[in-house]
Amino acid sequence: MGAALLSLALVQCKKQEPAPAAPQAQQAPSQAQPAQAPATVSDVLKARRPQGGEYLGLYLVDKKVGYVFNDLGLVPGRNDRVRSINELHFKAQVGARTSERMHREERIYEAGPGGRLVAFTIQQRGDGGTQTLVGTVTPTGMSVVRKRPGMADETVNLPPTTEVVEDADQVRVALLRQANVAGSALDGTDLGTYKLVTTVQPAEERLVSGVKVKVGKAVSVSDKEKVPVTAYVAEDGRLLEMEYGQTMKARAEPEAMAKRLDVVEVFGLTRVVLPKPLPAEAQAIPGQVKLVMENLPEKFQRDTYRQKYQPQPDGRVLVTLSAQAPEPKSLKPRPLADPDGGKNLESSIIVESDNPQIRDLSKQLVGEEKDAYTAAKAIVGWVAKNLQKDYGASADRATDVLRQRKGDCTEHSLLTVSLLRAAGIPARRVDGVIYMVNQDGVPALYWHEWVEAFVGEWTQMDPTFNQVVADATHFGVGQEGNAEITPLIGSLKVVEVR
Repeated sequence: MGAALLSLALVQCKKQEPAPAAPQAQQAPSQAQPAQAPATVSDVLKARRPQGGEYLGLYLVDKKVGYVFNDLGLVPGRNDRVRSINELHFKAQVGARTSERMHREERIYEAGPGGRLVAFTIQQRGDGGTQTLVGTVTPTGMSVVRKRPGMADETVNLPPTTEVVEDADQVRVALLRQANVAGSALDGTDLGTYKLVTTVQPAEERLVSGVKVKVGKAVSVSDKEKVPVTAYVAEDGRLLEMEYGQTMKARAEPEAMAKRLDVVEVFGLTRVVLPKPLPAEAQAIPGQVKLVMENLPEKFQRDTYRQKYQPQPDGRVLVTLSAQAPEPKSLKPRPLADPDGGKNLESSIIVESDNPQIRDLSKQLVGEEKDAYTAAKAIVGWVAKNLQKDYGASADRATDVLRQRKGDCTEHSLLTVSLLRAAGIPARRVDGVIYMVNQDGVPALYWHEWVEAFVGEWTQMDPTFNQVVADATHFGVGQEGNAEITPLIGSLKVVEVR
């Protein structure tokens, strides 16, 4: 949960109401004890863990930006149900503003081996908006009641999830069994179910309180986040540290220490400083620029119609960024089939392209226009002109963006994608960096989000800056606000501009 939400927060960098405090938990004893439960329960309860939960401070490039609280055990008074609690609190400065987010999940499972997820409550506060999702799982699907302040409750019916109780803590289950664990997890933001695999690694020796101790090690990878998360667990069951790539870590801390946060200015901390300004042709259409980069993993070096990669002998990579309007001969009428199989036309609890308000506005904007690119330009232009640029107004759902009519790049992109899909145009969000020179005069790449639409061929567009063709200052590294970009934050470098 931490990697996905933190990456989203870093791209958004906004402010909302202060997050409520985490539930009070007792200090974990020096020797954790296994949960008391019948012998026929899942291995997730047999694994040792601190009683009363555990806190971990969340660090980005060694700066404290939040904390995590985790707990798992039998539901009080019941031996047939397991409760898992996971919380993430994020707080950082963005210039003179504060971005703050709280995300809390409580899940209830059957306690037996392979026990199914039966209910969940997800609460969100602060950056991204405020809502509570109360879900009930049945053999045929999930019924989710969505509660938002000042609005009528909504009920959303979703496909079934395959998540089971062992998936609530795959790391400790894998270390207990000394075997890899494969399962799935319901994502707390879009309510999709994604494959989750945890692999046991050789034990390591680590310094804990100045003493070398043997610790278990396991690596988990979700199909949603695609970020290897490495966990280190002491023999007594304490989770000592989690690594999300090279630049983000969660470290076990007492509650008071975990909640004591640094004052971190995220833009300055995470930006990619350039050795010199980009040339003017980078911002022209058509346009091009070449950058020599360091610390760009091979998995990100996938050639596209906009980005080409040439590995250099010294381990660096030459990246050529280009931008041009779609070829007129390739343009097609809408509605179009999604070349990726349909996922870029889907509605979700976040995108909401089947919501009546979204569909009505989309129809109003495109009218009877058949050409998909012309329709897409109309939508991008409307969003650019009608959404106020406001870093203090965050929303994670398209209808909330439409209602408040303000936000930054994530709100502009989310509403644009929703309107495009409603118009029968396949579309998705793109996460990456864009060239800017801020008040300090330093040329740099800043984390940003824009959109990509299929109009007969794929084309990138930026509704935040009203660009119907996103110029070559945009460098995309991920899609749909997931955590794939997390390992690059704070580590990606540009050493030459050509």
